[in-house]
Amino acid sequence: MVSHMKTTVDLSEDLLAKAKRLTVSQGTTLRSLIEEGLRMAIQHRTRTEDFRLRDASVEGKGVQPGVVEGSWDQVAGGIYEGRGS
Repeated sequence: MVSHMKTTVDLSEDLLAKAKRLTVSQGTTLRSLIEEGLRMAIQHRTRTEDFRLRDASVEGKGVQPGVVEGSWDQVAGGIYEGRGS
């Protein structure tokens, strides 16, 4: 089994120059930067996870006294109370 394979890739001069500067500043190689980028792109494009909304819970003790949970009319009334008609 071959662990590495040589290939040719055409890159824009600007992108290649930025990549080379980055590798020098971080003490790494162009090969490792390209491999890292490919791994990230492959992982991103092959995600099969379902979307999960982040937990945006807030601290508190639930609904306010006098509000029946699930009653939008009461909630809206409390939000807009004293703000016009």
